[in-house]
Amino acid sequence: MFVSSSMVKKVITIDKDRSVFDAQETMAANNIRHLPVIDSDNRVIGIITDRDIRSVMPYRLLKEPDNQEEREKLQALTVGKIMTTTPKTISPMDTIQDALLKIQKDKVGAFPVVDDHGVLKGILSVRDLLRAFINVMGIGEPGTLIGIIVEEKVGQLKKIVDIVTQENISFGSVLVARYWDEGKRAVFAYLLTNNVVRVKAKLRDMGFTLIDPMEWYLDQLPEGPGKNNQA
Repeated sequence: MFVSSSMVKKVITIDKDRSVFDAQETMAANNIRHLPVIDSDNRVIGIITDRDIRSVMPYRLLKEPDNQEEREKLQALTVGKIMTTTPKTISPMDTIQDALLKIQKDKVGAFPVVDDHGVLKGILSVRDLLRAFINVMGIGEPGTLIGIIVEEKVGQLKKIVDIVTQENISFGSVLVARYWDEGKRAVFAYLLTNNVVRVKAKLRDMGFTLIDPMEWYLDQLPEGPGKNNQA
């Protein structure tokens, strides 16, 4: 799946000469946190976020939004003075997998989507990526996620597929992930049913080890004092 099919195409933008207050009001009115900054040719020249705005707001103004004295001091502050002038962008022809890796690497919440000439074509946020993966993985439909540890060799996935199809159960998706024991993989199958008792029994009879997907994930989280994993 390409970025072009998942991005928001009607992008709300702003000019670099608009005030920071204009940017803040635009974000609030449209419930967004990122505003691409464009020139007269619709080329992206920057991006401003709600975090950028908060960083320049005086403490008194945050506590007293109607404080006229503080507002007047900031009236001359324009978007161009606080925007990121070299924003991370992405191409419409990149895949959502590419986008996910870029978001993890660049630590940003959204990418302006631009063509080869830097012209804005859309915007892709973490929220858009989540929606795309929900569609790809088929997890928008009722079902059950099961975790299976398999040996890393040819034919293992086929055995799982055969067992599931014998029970006339459809797959929403199948994800194969690396496992922490050498020579093994973790298979996560999303089955479009809530009745997986027979499937689990057959998998165990075939010698597969079943795991709780959530417990497996939590086991891999970093440990140590003071570690806060809340996003």
